[in-house]
Amino acid sequence: MAQSQNNGNKKEHFVLIVEDSPVDFEIISRAFKRVEFSPKIHRCEDGDQALNFLESSIARESMTGKPLLVLLDLNLPGTDCREVLSTMKSDKVMNQIPVIVLSTSNNENDIEFCFSVGADKYLKKPISADEFAETALTIKKFWEDQIISHGWAYQYQ
Repeated sequence: MAQSQNNGNKKEHFVLIVEDSPVDFEIISRAFKRVEFSPKIHRCEDGDQALNFLESSIARESMTGKPLLVLLDLNLPGTDCREVLSTMKSDKVMNQIPVIVLSTSNNENDIEFCFSVGADKYLKKPISADEFAETALTIKKFWEDQIISHGWAYQYQ
């Protein structure tokens, strides 16, 4: 089930996390808190939800905001990461949203495919919240660099 925070018609930018595992989602959330990275977060549990959510977010972006970053699990049920990434990067609006692929896989074919389709980063998923804190710092830095390079205004809550 997709989840997000929404404050009426206030325009909000957020991180979209596409992750089917509640445990992995919780690890990511805790690691973000640990490194004092607290963007608004919307979660989708599979690729179909993510694409539907992205399409509706883009359609109403002028009123409600859009994701400034997508964290995309490589191994999703249904519509998988490869299809989500390909669809995003072939769309003239969605292709501007940075995507970080998260996976336990070190398979070179997976990594090469993700970069060939347009992933901005590929990060290995650590097993624990402690290990993920370093990955969360990398994501936080990437997020801050994107905000600066695009001149976006964002303030942590």
